[in-house]
Amino acid sequence: MKIVLANPRGFCAGVDRAIEIVERALETFGAPIYVRHEVVHNRFVVDSLRNRGAIFVDELDEVPDGATVIFSAHGVSKEVRREGDRRGLAVFDATCPLVTKVHIEVARHGKAGRDVVLIGHAGHPEVEGTMGQWDPKYAGRIHLVETPECVAGLKPANSDKLAYVSQTTLSVDDTRAVIEALRQHFPNVLGPRHDDICYATQNRQVAIKKIAPDADLVIVVGSANSSNSVRLVEVALEYGARAAYRVDYAHEVKQEWLDGVRTIGVTSGASVPEVLVQELLEDLAAAGFGDVVPVKTAEEDLQFSLPKELRKDASGRTDARAIGGRISHE
Repeated sequence: MKIVLANPRGFCAGVDRAIEIVERALETFGAPIYVRHEVVHNRFVVDSLRNRGAIFVDELDEVPDGATVIFSAHGVSKEVRREGDRRGLAVFDATCPLVTKVHIEVARHGKAGRDVVLIGHAGHPEVEGTMGQWDPKYAGRIHLVETPECVAGLKPANSDKLAYVSQTTLSVDDTRAVIEALRQHFPNVLGPRHDDICYATQNRQVAIKKIAPDADLVIVVGSANSSNSVRLVEVALEYGARAAYRVDYAHEVKQEWLDGVRTIGVTSGASVPEVLVQELLEDLAAAGFGDVVPVKTAEEDLQFSLPKELRKDASGRTDARAIGGRISHE
């Protein structure tokens, strides 16, 4: 009996940066630190930060005047930023830089008079923040599209002046059918540059596709409100896993899942700390799955800079994580 362990898995660079911002703000300024929405979609992370003095709120009207507030990794609308300015709040922006790139693209297309199609899920915080980048002064409109079927109903002001962007927590595979439909209906539609696409979700899906065909069971560590974690379960089943389940914690694994199983695939979503995966591996080892075979499909070493006010560690030195890095793929 063995475990096939997917890599890449767990934290992406944007999640790592967002959590680091909250932790350093708590260390630098002390509790309470207010965070608008869950900084990332993971129960363990949110509960841990809450225990250290972070207060998570839905809207800025729950934050006292003059307090310190952090915007989550998913980004916020322009109106939320304006409200923070009006209230005199000390704001640290934990928006993932790849989300910020999408925001910049939306503004660029809007200023150029184009309509913009956002491929994403209605109600997701990142989608709400990206839709909120649109300025009513722009000549065009912004449209949210979730499925290829929605494309036929699009009515841009000028079909020759149309561009699309996508929610970063969707993979290239997740958006491919919608993009094909857009290009079929609107041949001149503009897409993002190659380096504007977030590969973290894609990389985790590629890894699970590699191990799923030979797995009797796939276990994905991740929270129910993490879209990329939920999608990993779906991808595992699509690519041949006989069963696949999502858990927040190792103790949620049921004994009946393991009955008759010889090979277990294990991975985790992009907002999941590695400690939760290691706890799962320990529990599975106790159940007889002590042989762990890593499967690596990409190399990730991307880092994003922290806000300058938070770039020093506890000793006052600037550390490497504050400087930034790069990403490569195999």
